[in-house]
Amino acid sequence: MDNKKVLLGFLGGLAVGAIAGILLAPDKGSNTRKAIMDMAGDVTDAVENSIHDALDRVKEKYADAVKEGEQLAEKAVAAMNEMKGEASSKLS
Repeated sequence: MDNKKVLLGFLGGLAVGAIAGILLAPDKGSNTRKAIMDMAGDVTDAVENSIHDALDRVKEKYADAVKEGEQLAEKAVAAMNEMKGEASSKLS
């Protein structure tokens, strides 16, 4: 199971459990609404943090891929220049 599904399942279970606990607790409606809003803010923050972390990982992977591509291109140019030099010397 990938991390994304585990995280979404965890956050979903957390939200459902918190809402059920708040709704079943004997408290004034205004306090219950405030608790629900606070919990919604916490869940939103957790989701935003997860998204930012995922974006950071994607950016890192992209930067690594670009760097690797540049290194491969440099090796290819060096190999072509070497073969070009060898061909020139054989033709001369």
